[in-house]
Amino acid sequence: MIVLATHLAAAVALLLWSVRHVRTGVERAFLPELKQVMRRLSGSRTSAAAGGLLSAMILQSATAVTLLGSGFVASGVLAPTAALALILGADLGSALMAQVLYQPIDWIIPFALLAGIVAFFRGRNRKVKQLGRILIGFALILTSLEMIGQATAAIADNQIVQSIAAYFESDLMSAFVLATLLAWIMHSSLAAVLTFATFAATGLVSAQVAAAMVIGANLGAAIVPFVLLLGADRDVRIVATGNLLARGTVALGFLAALMLDVFTPLFNVVSPAQQAILLHVGLNTMLLLLCLPVAMSLISLASALLPRQDTTENTPVTALDDRALDHAPQALACAQRELLRMAETVQAILVPSMGLFRAWDPEVAETIGRREDSVDRMHFETKIYISKLRQRELSPEHEKKTVDFVAMANSLEDAADRVAVDIAALARKMHDEALAFSDEGRSDLEGFHDQVVTNGQLALLVLTTGDAEAARQLVREKDRIRREEQRLQKRHLQRLQNGKTASVETTNIHQEMLRLMKQVNASMSYVAYPIAEETGDLLKSRLAPAAKKGVTT
Repeated sequence: MIVLATHLAAAVALLLWSVRHVRTGVERAFLPELKQVMRRLSGSRTSAAAGGLLSAMILQSATAVTLLGSGFVASGVLAPTAALALILGADLGSALMAQVLYQPIDWIIPFALLAGIVAFFRGRNRKVKQLGRILIGFALILTSLEMIGQATAAIADNQIVQSIAAYFESDLMSAFVLATLLAWIMHSSLAAVLTFATFAATGLVSAQVAAAMVIGANLGAAIVPFVLLLGADRDVRIVATGNLLARGTVALGFLAALMLDVFTPLFNVVSPAQQAILLHVGLNTMLLLLCLPVAMSLISLASALLPRQDTTENTPVTALDDRALDHAPQALACAQRELLRMAETVQAILVPSMGLFRAWDPEVAETIGRREDSVDRMHFETKIYISKLRQRELSPEHEKKTVDFVAMANSLEDAADRVAVDIAALARKMHDEALAFSDEGRSDLEGFHDQVVTNGQLALLVLTTGDAEAARQLVREKDRIRREEQRLQKRHLQRLQNGKTASVETTNIHQEMLRLMKQVNASMSYVAYPIAEETGDLLKSRLAPAAKKGVTT
């Protein structure tokens, strides 16, 4: 029994890892493009729902779409009502993906594995490699479902398991609660529903118990982003709360219908596994149809339930411990933690800055200013701390790190200044002069801002882990952003040539915004340079050698 239970646990773990593997591949290869599509489709509630549906099917995770949508809300690019519509569509997209994955397509496993492995190891660019990762993950999802089926079929004959299943048959509420908890633990409604459907297919649980568990998984799926976003801005938490209210209400309604035997006539039409999957699709279809028209009311209710945030500043804290100065490695670790706090604060400044151009908000501008003051303080204190450390006797390696850390602190402080001072001033000017970007210009700037924000998240990863591959990617992104800025400048000049009034009126601000965001990206990317230099991935100069150019010295 222990061996079989271990087999089942391993199969479920493989399913979770495989779903994450696919999502990681999509995010690394296509996230900027996917975010642009999501943003463009968010003009109305209907198109936002369509964008969420498509994104969830690609990412195989409604939670991932919810977090992306929350980022749009935090940056002011997406209104809370449109974000809720995006999430409702994502819930249905995830459900439809469960239906796709449960089809009898096991024959594709060897082909997907072979193609994925070849693409991952032999691919010459990042997108091809990540496409290989996606194919491998897809094949492993199907493999894990087979493993779950084999494990549950063997366990189903055990008397203890049969007793537990019989108990759930008479207590659907317990099955519902257990499934809600499992979906929360798994952080994936897709993986949870596929697992419960496999339980039903092998006879481990009855069709009614599987239905209760699927309904519970839907509630658990709404709890996951709600908890993950508890520390986010109020508008973001309003969206997560609205989603929880909508999904929780519909889930409880479906549970009540199940207990009243409303679905019993349907249980004789298809197999138990398909019943579970179709119920999942039906629940999310009903969720979309019922809640999309009242999305604004749900946001209003969620807003009424959440108190206003206290904007008073807490007592400043620091990771810099003077007691560690006599031990260089420990002191450097303190300095690195403070740099991470600086980078997180810069990211918190950068994310909402673009929203100021859509609608000037004095409270947001004030918050950005306070956070920039915090960055200034951390910058000053970090330099003083490192100067004290350099008064001690240091090894050449530790001495180099102190220089690198001061350079990183300077770069992060520069990024904060450009956002809180320069970009905020441009947004204020737009507001005071009642100017507005053209639709194409605003789309270009918001897309560019998204890319810089994504690179800011990558910079946080580099600071946290010191991962060499992430550092290489961040350095490559700096060069790509430079080329992207040039491309967007040309697009803007083309609009000027066409005589678009909005482009003419905002030309200086538009071009300055592109330049400033490129510089913010360069400043945040600097955290990768010491690592890239250590691994030999950083060239000392972009200039070609003089001998190759025929230049004499």
